[in-house]
Amino acid sequence: MALLRERDVLPIVAHAPYTLNPCAADPRVQEFAAMVMGDDLQRMNAFPGNLYNFHPGSHVGQGPEAGIEKTAALLNALLTTETPATVLVETMAGQGSEIGGTFDEVAEIIRRVELSDKVGVCMDTCHIFAAGYDIVHDLDRVLEDFDRHIGLDRLKALHINDSLFPLGCHKDRHAPIGEGCIGLDALLAFVNHPALTNLPMILETPQVDLSGYAREIRLLRGEAVDNL
Repeated sequence: MALLRERDVLPIVAHAPYTLNPCAADPRVQEFAAMVMGDDLQRMNAFPGNLYNFHPGSHVGQGPEAGIEKTAALLNALLTTETPATVLVETMAGQGSEIGGTFDEVAEIIRRVELSDKVGVCMDTCHIFAAGYDIVHDLDRVLEDFDRHIGLDRLKALHINDSLFPLGCHKDRHAPIGEGCIGLDALLAFVNHPALTNLPMILETPQVDLSGYAREIRLLRGEAVDNL
């Protein structure tokens, strides 16, 4: 931890595997999610005070209410007063039977967690845009909506992605920064918003090598980049 502080790379934002479904209808699938997330949280003991992000899952025909209840129940089973990390519910695109595609659904998961002080939110720009939150033309209103339903104090991390598809498409398809339907100007406004600028930001864009991410970081810092 001392080296991490020295290199200024804190906080760490760990991500649960994408293959997990915490609210699956199949008990074996849900048990696997519980096993993996529990093991991950044990590993976070080596990095106390950091963040663990997960997708809240898909209800696969059970209905959103059942999905919300199962995901909250899983968190209640996993979280203790000794849990070393803050667990982040990621905002989703509302694709298929995903839960967490609205701020209200994310808020409802958190409301049902007994140790809710251990739970925060990771906001994904592609996901919320695809879910219908217009961060291109009305960012302030989106953040006000988030604050009203969840509370900006719960927002602990950001995934910065462009979106391959337009507003409200409910498709989780990330695009490189400035090459999608959100666009560079809107993403610059997002990362520089006073309510967000001090939060950890993670790129999840489709790139073939590290140079692509380096270029995107320069873009988001407002630096000149060739071949725009």
